[in-house]
Amino acid sequence: MRTLRDAIYGLAVGDALGVPVEFMDRDSYEVTEMMGHGTHNQEAGTWSDDTSMTLATCDSIRENGKIDIEDMRAKFKAWLYDAEYTVDNDVFDRGITVMRALDMGKGLDGEYDNGNGSLMRILPLAFTDASEEEIRACSAITHAHDLSTGLCVKYVEIARRLIDGESLESVIPSEIATRSCDNIKSTGFVRDTFEAALWALANSDNYKDAMLLAVNLGSDTDTVGAVAGGLAGIVYGIEGIPAEWMEVLRGKEVIEKCLF
Repeated sequence: MRTLRDAIYGLAVGDALGVPVEFMDRDSYEVTEMMGHGTHNQEAGTWSDDTSMTLATCDSIRENGKIDIEDMRAKFKAWLYDAEYTVDNDVFDRGITVMRALDMGKGLDGEYDNGNGSLMRILPLAFTDASEEEIRACSAITHAHDLSTGLCVKYVEIARRLIDGESLESVIPSEIATRSCDNIKSTGFVRDTFEAALWALANSDNYKDAMLLAVNLGSDTDTVGAVAGGLAGIVYGIEGIPAEWMEVLRGKEVIEKCLF
């Protein structure tokens, strides 16, 4: 059975692959290996807010042995304001909804508050017995609209089925799997990210190819890479991640401290 470690390293590598090309247009670049600099001028192998907030989620569960919404919120604030759970003590990427929600102390539930900032960090809950209500509550720390909370529930359900050994073919809707690339959006809108990540997994048969499909879609490349990468880590295991990518990945000591 796959472990949280498989999933988190899969997520972090996918995130780091996408960081240098975030916001770039599809077909204006090609990622073939772990690169540095680019959009955020970071060293190769540096992950972003996607992994940082996922690690904050992990760390809260590790410390409390349960889902504690207020502790999780506090750890998200420790990341945003104090650069906890980062590689270089540097918060170089952050979502507007996340910042506003943490500043206000409550999640945002407007129609235009459906970015991917809760989907990108929700994966650790698949390795707990968190209920649907608890999954929605974790999303709602920042993203409280039904669309965002509902897709977090669906993502955790898919992850749990993959952990149990079900195939990608059985868990990814054919309506998504069979689309052409031209009909896949990869924006920061939560549904686009969710579908782009599943599409990349459905149209590949190994971790490397899944990640290259995901991060070469353009736009919100780090988050699509992270969301796809977490599931790919479950499917293919940490041993399926290219060794050269794992070697370049930074912040492994930060990751290891947060696993439960």
